Amino acid sequence: MTPVFGKFHQVAWVTPDLERSMAQFREVYGIPSFFVQDQCFNARVGNSHGEMRLRFALANVDGVEFELIEPVGPGLNAIYREVLPKDGSFANVFHHICIKVCGSAEDWERHLAALHPSRQIHYMGDVGPGAAFCYTDDRSLLGHYVEHVWFGREIEKAMYEAVPRYRTSVPS
Repeated sequence: MTPVFGKFHQVAWVTPDLERSMAQFREVYGIPSFFVQDQCFNARVGNSHGEMRLRFALANVDGVEFELIEPVGPGLNAIYREVLPKDGSFANVFHHICIKVCGSAEDWERHLAALHPSRQIHYMGDVGPGAAFCYTDDRSLLGHYVEHVWFGREIEKAMYEAVPRYRTSVPS
């Protein structure tokens, strides 16, 4: 059986303070800038449906996207808030990896259908046409969630143009 993962795309952390996290990633890891977006969308987490609002920052370093996520306001943000320190202190907490499904919307549907039965979709967001994402709860096996994402051509192009890309000077 072929494992259903897809192309490794991203590593993500959750933070209560996006500005502070970006400053740390600039200072410690040398990532000069990020694409920042505040997004509100409809989501399904488990059996709950509702609105989710997030601020997130993206930067691509050597072909791997770094994502910093700040859950904002009320709504279905528990999937992000649950990993943050309960005392409200600052932290960057590892949350998930993301794999990208390449191809058509039909390839996306085939990918979802091919997921192992133990990899139930825990969280799905509706961000509009040309993009799709969901999370499988792989914490029992991997210790974290896995995000699955698909972009149509127009969204893929827009993301490529918006997210800053950096190359390290360290030889591979």
